[in-house]
Amino acid sequence: MWTRSLAVLSLLVVIAGRPEAGATPALPSTDEAIAHALNRLTFGPRPGDPARVKAQGLQNWIDLQLSPARIDDAVVTTKLARLETLTLDSQAIQRDYSGPAMMERRQRKEEAGASGASGASGASGANEETMSGRTGGPRRNVSDVQLKDRQVIADIEEAKLLRAVYSERQLQEVLVDFWFNHFNVFAGKGATRNYLTEYEREAIRPYVLGNFRNMLEATAKSPAMLFYLDNWQNVAEQSAQRREAPSPTRATGPSPTSANGARPTRGINENYARELMELHTLGVDGGYTQADVVNVARTFTGWTIRPREGSGTQFVSRLHDDEVKTVLGRTIKAGGGQNDVDQVLDILAAHPSTARHIAIKLATRLVSDTPPSALVDRAAARFTATRGDLREVVRTIITSPEFFAPETYRAKIKTPLGFVASALRATGAEVRSALPLARELREMGMPLYFCQPPTGYADVASAWISAGALVSRMNFAVALGKNEIRGVRIANPPADLDQQIGSPGFQRQ
Repeated sequence: MWTRSLAVLSLLVVIAGRPEAGATPALPSTDEAIAHALNRLTFGPRPGDPARVKAQGLQNWIDLQLSPARIDDAVVTTKLARLETLTLDSQAIQRDYSGPAMMERRQRKEEAGASGASGASGASGANEETMSGRTGGPRRNVSDVQLKDRQVIADIEEAKLLRAVYSERQLQEVLVDFWFNHFNVFAGKGATRNYLTEYEREAIRPYVLGNFRNMLEATAKSPAMLFYLDNWQNVAEQSAQRREAPSPTRATGPSPTSANGARPTRGINENYARELMELHTLGVDGGYTQADVVNVARTFTGWTIRPREGSGTQFVSRLHDDEVKTVLGRTIKAGGGQNDVDQVLDILAAHPSTARHIAIKLATRLVSDTPPSALVDRAAARFTATRGDLREVVRTIITSPEFFAPETYRAKIKTPLGFVASALRATGAEVRSALPLARELREMGMPLYFCQPPTGYADVASAWISAGALVSRMNFAVALGKNEIRGVRIANPPADLDQQIGSPGFQRQ
């Protein structure tokens, strides 16, 4: 009896001596550590930020950034209020913005064809289509209807920049950028741009410090993703023989065609299924096979976009493959209907390869281009233990000894967005219009929302280091230092500001 009591007491002492699972270790409080945290967990420190964080305590500041709802963000909310399309759903955007512009382009094309002037008029229409949402190009023959159509993309570009510069919820904005790239969609692909505002607002932003499985489902069922990766055309083979899937382009754009101009054949479409496993969850070496790709694609058959409203997702049971499927060794029984997708997402979100893939990507973004394997292991274990609680995974990474190791300081190269935003924050610039800044980012090779491949923009140095890229950054630094960027004003720029911002040291974070 006494021996057993001693054993129990010893066990309690051991348990009491261990840090609680997920507990935060003591963080360094040096000026270098604070500067490092501000560089990695924000879009760059503003004048006075290091002193404010030091007074608050680095641990307290990080805890607050991990709970953004507790942070007053009234300044950026006021600045975003004038961007009228940010709160609209895709149906309103199609009805009031892109729909009228498309009808006008079609009418011009028909009139040009009737007059025999198809060459010049056709080129003009194509230019208007590809430049939708961008500013700064020639405005000859651009009607008010076309300019209004461009406003949709212009508003979300400007909102992204204003949030990066002015938001007090900086870690949240860093993570929104990270997760949008993880679940990238391309604004230049047809109707995708109609759904883009709603996609970032409803499928990405609410979940960046929430549950990964919830974000995975929100993106999977978003019209933006369904259109971008072609799942709206993904139908059971037997259905493809008899019927055609409802086309969202009846309301939102021209029917997609193949390279030879023919309408694509409907049936099983593997595009989304492959990217879901390779990019969004398991990773390229995650252990799936081609058979898994096909079976995941079969589970997603029948998920498409409401054709007439130009908005929202619907499941069409007659287009669904309702037979038995096997995914990663797990059987999905026949007759599951729309619940097939939920089963697949459960399997993928809980898979150990997904935990590791997400841990590697987050550690690459927040720590270094080659994150320490021990940190990746701990972050992956935390992902699994919390069933994908992203707040806790991020906490594990940004409070780790590896995050604060001196060799990680200034070890990351800023993306063009990070470079521009940090320059504006460091100088205390007043941004009256962020649209010229969006043009600057295009010059640097990072047009916002226009990354075509599903990989999104990279977080590693090799993607952004080139002679041309550095020249573009230096040109921006010179223009900013001389107050030559329209819509942006620095009150009292020092004489050597362009040299400071253009220096190699400023490129790093």
